[in-house]
Amino acid sequence: MEEQKQMELARLTTGDIAYRYDKSIVLVFSGPRKVLSTSLYNGGYHEDFEAVFNRDMTQGSGMPCESFAPTYVESMKIVAERLGLAPELTSGMGTAAHMENASIVSRSYKELTVTAIVTGGVETNGGRVGDPASYYKTAEKKCGTINIMLVIDADLPPGILARALVTCTEAKTAALQELMAPSRYSTGLATGSGTDQTIVVANSESPLFFEGAGKHSKLGELIGLAVMAAVKEALKRQSGLTPAQQHDLLRRLRRFGVTEEALWQRYREEAGADPLIKAQFITALEKVTAVPALFPLGVLFIHLYDEYLWGLLEKEETWEAAETLLKEMAEVLFLSLKESVSMQDDYMKSMEHLLVYAVIERGRETLGETASKETHADVGA
Repeated sequence: MEEQKQMELARLTTGDIAYRYDKSIVLVFSGPRKVLSTSLYNGGYHEDFEAVFNRDMTQGSGMPCESFAPTYVESMKIVAERLGLAPELTSGMGTAAHMENASIVSRSYKELTVTAIVTGGVETNGGRVGDPASYYKTAEKKCGTINIMLVIDADLPPGILARALVTCTEAKTAALQELMAPSRYSTGLATGSGTDQTIVVANSESPLFFEGAGKHSKLGELIGLAVMAAVKEALKRQSGLTPAQQHDLLRRLRRFGVTEEALWQRYREEAGADPLIKAQFITALEKVTAVPALFPLGVLFIHLYDEYLWGLLEKEETWEAAETLLKEMAEVLFLSLKESVSMQDDYMKSMEHLLVYAVIERGRETLGETASKETHADVGA
């Protein structure tokens, strides 16, 4: 009994218990449940399940997800057996996220409680719906990334359980949007990962019965609040994705190919005599982009381009407004407007030019300040 208590993560208002063991989170039902699962393994709608699970399928850094059989379904059946579950009476999800980083969030209103159990990360697999696909094989299955178990302590008809799944997905996407999580496959913002999975559970024994789970219903509101909070917390634990981490201009620019490496290559072309070595360049670049007033202007520059790509702004008005922002950024960095601001046909090349020019003009000065501070610190010691 003591060992079981150590594995116990949470007791839900439904009476169900979430356990963590063998790289998995297992939700054991205390009675009849309606389950809707997006998993390839026993997915779809069921009323006879005894449990559902989420398993970390990683083997180690840089290694592929582990598999116990030739197919995903067969592999998950073996996982279910290892977890002590009846394979035909459960559904499970595989993921590359660690169970120690799971987030459990409940939201309540009067007698109604909704609980979201989430694992997730989008650093390597975040994508935007409509991004170019990587395969057309109906049997291929990768490890899931943002996996959600959503437990509703109320009874729902099957159709409303499906509507709850839609609301849950909207909430996940809203959380990613508020974090400005980038797609890894396009210049867009992520709406999820390429392999997300969700299991929604309703309590068939509950005296509460709802016929709506959309945004106008209280149930829909609770689903949104619980899932958004749990997704954000899981991403923070697994990937370190937080508002503070996203308050970084270089991170925000990466989805457009404006990376440290791209800027370094451009610097090598434009630096002229006595260039900085790469380590010095990156240090100087980080100091330039850390100027407090630069970040909000840079974010506005990026968002202008997003609106242009979405068809909400015309090119002429976008480029004109962007040039105004570049001039403000140049002033913040005390740069010559004539030399630093060059609005090019390739929108992001204009930002590259500004940042590289700033390093050329301020790089030695910035590095000199750093060296001076380090020298004074050594003398003081």
